[in-house]
Amino acid sequence: MNFIIICSSQDLAGKNIFKHIHEDFPMLNHYLIEEDSIYADNIDKKLEGDFFIFATKHKSEQARKTLSIHAPGNFKQAEFGGQEGKICLTSTFFLKHLFITLNKEVENAKSDYEVTLEVTHHGPYIEKPCCFIEIGSCEQQWKDEEAGNIIARTIDKAIKTFEPNPEWKSAIGIGSSHYCPNFNKIQLNSNYALSHIISNYAFPITLETIKQAIEKTEEKVELAILDWKGMKGEERQEAVKILNQIGLKYLKTSETSKPQESKILDGSQKS
Repeated sequence: MNFIIICSSQDLAGKNIFKHIHEDFPMLNHYLIEEDSIYADNIDKKLEGDFFIFATKHKSEQARKTLSIHAPGNFKQAEFGGQEGKICLTSTFFLKHLFITLNKEVENAKSDYEVTLEVTHHGPYIEKPCCFIEIGSCEQQWKDEEAGNIIARTIDKAIKTFEPNPEWKSAIGIGSSHYCPNFNKIQLNSNYALSHIISNYAFPITLETIKQAIEKTEEKVELAILDWKGMKGEERQEAVKILNQIGLKYLKTSETSKPQESKILDGSQKS
């Protein structure tokens, strides 16, 4: 695959990451664009590539020291770029591989950055497969050379070593807070590979929401994983109803470490 790495000159973290890629891994296809990455709609029409990696900042009022990965798109309103009600194509296998690689690089560096997934959110909207990898969550971290170096090394290693694992099962996630603590464990320690994660603030969940998460995943989605405790009773019921309607199997996050054959629900069992 031809990977394209996008950083923004308006973004301190993006410039930090770009510098490390440019100096240490110049053979990677990397670009510094003028507009903010989340507003770079249709950049896939200007640059030719198979998969786009946006390397950017993550901003949070909590100022958590994070390195994060997520798929872009807006299940509801488009408050920060992209298009309303549209999410981007992504890959369960590459997202999982990138997440595992990032965790290893942080561990090797003996860094105190927290590695986390984020739910699907913000722009831009493009039609090629893509993902975000980010430094959070305030100016001190965005300019941190260690963080920029870790992200650059992660991207380089993930691209060079990527090979789909036939044992991985592609899944979407449903119901979670923004930083997905239960899905982090699954992505890192199980054979389930997650693409889009539908947050609880994207509820009420709809048939179209779930269908779009499935359709905007490159690999065939085999099941949905539900953060059961992260949802209210009526939210669980509606999610299960829709999954049964479309015939997609599902598991609760708490069940993913248990023997799968007896635990996967397929509509013939009640929640």
